[in-house]
Amino acid sequence: MTQKKLGFGFMRLPVLNGNQEDIDFAQLNQMVDEFLDNGFTYFDTSFAYHNGKSEGALKKSVVDRYPRDRFTIATKFPTFVVQTEDQVEPIFAQQLQNLGTDHVDYYLLHILNTKFYNGTDGKGGVVKTCRLFEHAQQWKEEGKIRHLGFSFHDCPEVLDQILTEHPEVEFVQIILNYFDWNSYFIASKACYDVIRRHGKQVVVMEPVKGGVLAQIPEESEKKLRELIPE
Repeated sequence: MTQKKLGFGFMRLPVLNGNQEDIDFAQLNQMVDEFLDNGFTYFDTSFAYHNGKSEGALKKSVVDRYPRDRFTIATKFPTFVVQTEDQVEPIFAQQLQNLGTDHVDYYLLHILNTKFYNGTDGKGGVVKTCRLFEHAQQWKEEGKIRHLGFSFHDCPEVLDQILTEHPEVEFVQIILNYFDWNSYFIASKACYDVIRRHGKQVVVMEPVKGGVLAQIPEESEKKLRELIPE
C-alpha cells in the first residue's frame, strides 16, 4: 500500500454555472492531469458523492483517459442505502460499471458507526444483517477488490469492536486533524491509536476540516472561535 501520501477527492467537483448536474470536465481533467503528472495516484470517490455522479465522473476524467496501472481507485459501498441483502451484489456491480473497471484498488464500507454496525437495538445493524463484510471478502477473493477497509464516524470503543471482529480489514479512514485530535465526538487521536494497535493502516480524511483550518490566520481564528462553544 506504499504510495505518495495525498489523495484526490471526488466529493465536490467543479461545475458550470453553479449547476451540480453539469460537471466542468475541462477544469476537472486539468486538475487530474496535474495530480498524476506530480506522481500522485490515489483517487477517492463513493457511490453517493456529488449526487451519485462522482464514480461516473472519475471514469470519464481518469479511467477513460489513462492506463489502469497509472492510478488507484478508492470507492465506498453505500451502507446507508442498502436495506436488504439482495441489494448488495447489484449495487457493487453498478459501481464497477460506473467506474468502467473490473476491480477497485481500495474498497470501503461507507460511514460505519454504532447504528449501521450494531443496530439501534444492539442486535445487529445493516452491516451484519446484509453480511457486508462477507460480500466484500468474497469480492476480494474474486479479485474485484484489492484492499478492504471502511470509513468510520463513531467512538473508539465501537471502532475497537469492529476491528476485533473483522481482522480481515486492512485499513480505516478517519477524520484526523489537530482541531479534532482530542474532541469528544470525533476523538481523532483515540481512534488513530485503536487502528494502529490493531496493526491496520490509517487513511486520513478532513485533514484541514473542510478548508476551515487552511484559511489565512485571521479567517482561521474567526472560524475556530465560531466552532468552540462558550
